[in-house]
Amino acid sequence: MPSSLYETDFYAWTQEQAGLLQLHQWEQLDTVHLIEEIEALGRKERQELRNRLAILLGHLVKWQFQPENRSNSWLGTIREQRIQIKLLLEDSPSLKPYLEEAFLAAYELGVALAIRETQLGESIFPEACPYTLSEALRSNFLPDSSSSTRNP
Repeated sequence: MPSSLYETDFYAWTQEQAGLLQLHQWEQLDTVHLIEEIEALGRKERQELRNRLAILLGHLVKWQFQPENRSNSWLGTIREQRIQIKLLLEDSPSLKPYLEEAFLAAYELGVALAIRETQLGESIFPEACPYTLSEALRSNFLPDSSSSTRNP
């Protein structure tokens, strides 16, 4: 039995489904896969928010805990992630209730990024996020290295 277009040529399947929707040919739609794809789109938006927060938090902790290596590149990444998060929330305001949960989950990912990029040990970074959500998203916020405590 030949595979469905969904399995063999995803792009062609999307175009076919769009055409069927435009023509109101409801009975011919691949509803099982359409439902899966629409649900996946929602999960991807949540994942994108979490990933952008993780990059932001990773760079904030790098800024705080490795001040001797601060760079315009880090600053640029911090600014870009804040803008991208703002735009994502403007495009999908229904993500706002998920923001706090995503922020908490993103911290662990951000620390993993910071460890990978700085070679600092995990014990350097606080177990819980040292910033509030509003601080992290505020355009003029940069953590002060004097508030970091390095463990020997």
